[in-house]
Amino acid sequence: MTIEAEDGAGAGGQPGRLILTVYGLYARERGGWLPIAGLVRLLGEVGINVQAVRSAIHRLKRRGLVDAERRADAAGYALSADAHGLLAEGDVRIFGHTRGRADDGWVLVVFSVPDTERAKRYQLRSTLTRLGFGTVSPGTWIAPRHLETATVETLERAGLAGFTQVFTGPHVAGGELAGLVASWWDLDGLQALYADFLERFEPVGARWLAGAGGPDDDARAFVDLVDMLTAWRRLPYADPGLPLDLLPAGWNGERAHELFAALSARLREPAARHVEALLGPADSLPAAG
Repeated sequence: MTIEAEDGAGAGGQPGRLILTVYGLYARERGGWLPIAGLVRLLGEVGINVQAVRSAIHRLKRRGLVDAERRADAAGYALSADAHGLLAEGDVRIFGHTRGRADDGWVLVVFSVPDTERAKRYQLRSTLTRLGFGTVSPGTWIAPRHLETATVETLERAGLAGFTQVFTGPHVAGGELAGLVASWWDLDGLQALYADFLERFEPVGARWLAGAGGPDDDARAFVDLVDMLTAWRRLPYADPGLPLDLLPAGWNGERAHELFAALSARLREPAARHVEALLGPADSLPAAG
């Protein structure tokens, strides 16, 4: 969810990230709205207390991601229009993982920001980092070519397009490309992030993918899915889908992506059953007034 680029500590830290995961998974099929009582109950199952939920949802409201809304006398919060768009973009990034090829070429963003607009310079760097760009030089950033559309749209939405020039093309000279990629991105840091994910969720995968689980385990599936997706969301932004032949041998990101895909597919149905048991069927929730 591109909202990953919008939440962080300012959205309520871990409770905020968990709330966004739950909204991304279950609110859109319910008209973008969840009752606060149901949200508190769902988040309680992943260890977040009532006060933390309420504090985090209020921070999300201040950021313009959710709006307070009553439906049939039930208090709740609905996703804003911006949040719907960001979640849709994030679905593509998180669940539609694209691995580039060296001969696809690259997208470069070159920017120059006057000293009077220093806040824009910081915003540009933060935005490009969240998109997964590597740094060639302070004013020149690079990413795999498949991020071209997302880059242009994000810069325009953020009001940053006027400070940038965007180019696409192949690398034709100037050094061995694998070595350059290693200097433009923190590949050791990425490997460490993937290793943390694998260490935490390979045991979960071993339990579920071996065929375990029945109706009594639906609540466990919900907790595992929300925890896994919340932990995973930052990784597709930290790793922009660099060409595999330019990465170190034995790149653990491939194993992590395979685990994420398999475990997501395994947990979605029982987790959805659990949410329906708590909130009722999606079409039973009150409609917007």
